[in-house]
Amino acid sequence: MLVQKLRLQKGWSQQQLADLSGLSARTIQRIEQGQGASVESLKSLAAVFEIDFSSLKASAMHTSTEHTPAETTTMNPQHPHNDEVLALQHVRKLKGFYRHLLQYVLVVGALALFNLWKRPEHLWFLWVALGWGLGLLMHASRIFDWGPFGPAWEKAQVEKRLGRKL
Repeated sequence: MLVQKLRLQKGWSQQQLADLSGLSARTIQRIEQGQGASVESLKSLAAVFEIDFSSLKASAMHTSTEHTPAETTTMNPQHPHNDEVLALQHVRKLKGFYRHLLQYVLVVGALALFNLWKRPEHLWFLWVALGWGLGLLMHASRIFDWGPFGPAWEKAQVEKRLGRKL
């Protein structure tokens, strides 16, 4: 997780870090996921980040003995490492939503122009916009916790299932 944190602080992509360190992008992905790394890989990364190899090695050893992010979050949601993992997961989901929104705007816009150019008397692109728009709305509701089944509802259901009072 330290490698990912250092990479994000520098504003680098995984591919950029791979190019700078001489490692493959897949190796960078594995290291960031907490899988083991060779001494040579850690030395390359330490050189790129201009940090002491021993701190990177200690972090890698600590990460390899930890649980996966999902397991750790379940066991201790207050752990600071888990907050970073959850924040990163949310940002990735948010990025996916914005990519989805951009695709919607571009494709529906292009279809509208084509429809208006070829057959302006039949506005068939509206059906595409409506169907895809509903899908986009559902995607947004998951990302932004809209609707009746948000985090408060989930917490209430868990507490009810465990027999606890709210």
